[in-house]
Amino acid sequence: MAETVAARRTRITPEREAELYEAVLDLLREVGYDALTMDAVAARTRSSKATLYRQWGSKPELIAKALRHNKPASLADIDTGSLRGDLNEMVARSDDCQMEKDAALMRGLFHAIHDNPELHQALRNLLIEPELTGLNDLLRRAVERGEVAADNPALEYVVHMMVGGFVARDLIEDRPVDRAFLASYIDAVILPALGI
Repeated sequence: MAETVAARRTRITPEREAELYEAVLDLLREVGYDALTMDAVAARTRSSKATLYRQWGSKPELIAKALRHNKPASLADIDTGSLRGDLNEMVARSDDCQMEKDAALMRGLFHAIHDNPELHQALRNLLIEPELTGLNDLLRRAVERGEVAADNPALEYVVHMMVGGFVARDLIEDRPVDRAFLASYIDAVILPALGI
């Protein structure tokens, strides 16, 4: 009986998990990665630090999972029948406001990644690799449909082009990325590079 009670205490409901993740992202936006502590997360979420470590193991893993949870949808379930349709569906699933928030988070994390290999690895495992897999699936289907030549050298750079467009607009134009920009970027840069 005591084990059942203890197990109930340590189980976090999906609603509570979502609240914790939102609090983590809010703190990350407010103070940045380096100043974000498990103590601050525990205080903000009215949790114990022991619970946070038991559930997530480390600050990098907690942040990576919070970012993953924040993603509106996976690319894995997108299949419109054309690469242009798939890429546009990917953009349509985003929200301009959320993209601006996400860009601010990522700017803050880019610096921290260089000084923290554990954060870099957690982000690669929980956020980047699943997205790369989903994007590679979209591209593989485009090759199978005959939309893109299998030997097109741009295939291996699509993710670089996507990230570059996302980062460069803010850097070059001092404007946040939005759906209209990404849709235009896909048509003007990515699809022509792939021969579409």
